[in-house]
Amino acid sequence: MRRLPVLLAALVALPALAHHGWSSYDANKTLKISAPLAQVQYRNPHAEVAIDYQGKRWNAVLAPISRMSSRGLPDGALVVGKTVTIEGYPRLDGTAELRAERITVDGKTVELR
Repeated sequence: MRRLPVLLAALVALPALAHHGWSSYDANKTLKISAPLAQVQYRNPHAEVAIDYQGKRWNAVLAPISRMSSRGLPDGALVVGKTVTIEGYPRLDGTAELRAERITVDGKTVELR
């Protein structure tokens, strides 16, 4: 019976560990994509956007919304159809996804990390 609380605590902690693991991205390869936003999700734990680039829909994991707001990229700055430039690290497994390091919107570059 004592093991149940420990097991439950471990299960609750697993998503947090998975969330902060960036090892699935290739930090030795930077990709820079300029394209209109196809989708925007401004929410925690990280904002995410999708852009269509070279025949693929790329997802980009941005920063927590509190960090984005404090660095000048508040909710409403990213809207579908607006052209942005995203620089980041692609996934190692070839999935069309970036860990975004910076984003340029309306000529302003925001460092995300």
